[in-house]
Amino acid sequence: MSPLEALAVLFGAVSVYLSVREHVWSWPTAIVNVLLYVVVFYRAKLYADMGLQVVYAVISAYGWYHWLHGGAGHGALHVSRTPRRVALLLAPLTALSAAALGTLFARTTDAALPFLDSSLTATSLAAQWMMTRKYVENWLVWVAVDVVYVPMFVYKKLYLTAGLYAVFLVLAVMGWVGWRKSLRERDVGAGRAGVGGSGLGAGVVTHTPEPPTPSPEPR
Repeated sequence: MSPLEALAVLFGAVSVYLSVREHVWSWPTAIVNVLLYVVVFYRAKLYADMGLQVVYAVISAYGWYHWLHGGAGHGALHVSRTPRRVALLLAPLTALSAAALGTLFARTTDAALPFLDSSLTATSLAAQWMMTRKYVENWLVWVAVDVVYVPMFVYKKLYLTAGLYAVFLVLAVMGWVGWRKSLRERDVGAGRAGVGGSGLGAGVVTHTPEPPTPSPEPR
């Protein structure tokens, strides 16, 4: 455990908490977090995770911009579900990337746990990209990743980082619950807008009017 790791843990916890709250400042704090972890993972010989941090920095810059300008009319981006075609493409791409990275690190470096580390790396990249698009299912992927990361970091004696990923696990569950609530609220709002626009608000007549009844003569 080192002061550098402690500082990385602090920025990581703040970043994920802000992500759960859908706050755009999750991205700049994430950039600081991952740059600190480049050094931490290099010292631990977790080279796949070290390289992942560099990619995270680039993705975080993209996510920062996309959350601000990726929505309708270049406005703020809102939570949505992962399109089926994206999921069908992302799953095999992640598996192939994990196999390729694991083989590379096993044959060319002294990496610890090359295939496990690479699998977590590839899956984490997929989850992070999903987060930049505000796909609600990104949190389910993070839950699966964090469940494995915690014992791996304990094994590597990165106890503070293991504790951080245990916190990440809790925050990922909170993110899943919170983003689903946000998505439901938007769905309800869109449904109400649809009802108002197609019926009551537009004054559409849905029946054939009866002939007018003559008014009685005034007394």
